[in-house]
Amino acid sequence: MESDEEQKSVESRVAPPDLSCPKCNGLLPSKLGKIRCVLCDVEVNVEHKLTRKKWLEEKISCPACSTVLIAGVDDRPCHLKCSTCEIIFELKPHVKKVEIQCKKCDRKIRMNKRPGKRKISCPSCQEPLIIRF
Repeated sequence: MESDEEQKSVESRVAPPDLSCPKCNGLLPSKLGKIRCVLCDVEVNVEHKLTRKKWLEEKISCPACSTVLIAGVDDRPCHLKCSTCEIIFELKPHVKKVEIQCKKCDRKIRMNKRPGKRKISCPSCQEPLIIRF
């Protein structure tokens, strides 16, 4: 069963393109505007007109009544109000997934793609893995 928090949010289907930090070449957070690199702490101004246009025109379903709405907002996250049932809900940023493969046992591991360095263990063989995006 979903909690009230989960019922009052929708994930966007549109994500900004993956961009690398000009200083350290690490993956920048998936946002637009002023962004701080999590690896080297440099501030970068990222704009992408096509993503902002797609965000404005994105069609989403209300999490309460399933009415199809046009977001009309060029930022993520944002709060929207359904014109039919009048609930207020959050339109969350799109979370990109990536699949990596364990070098020891070849198991494929699906995880959220986010900037920085992560230390994980393979769920099959417990091999320690260091992932850097």
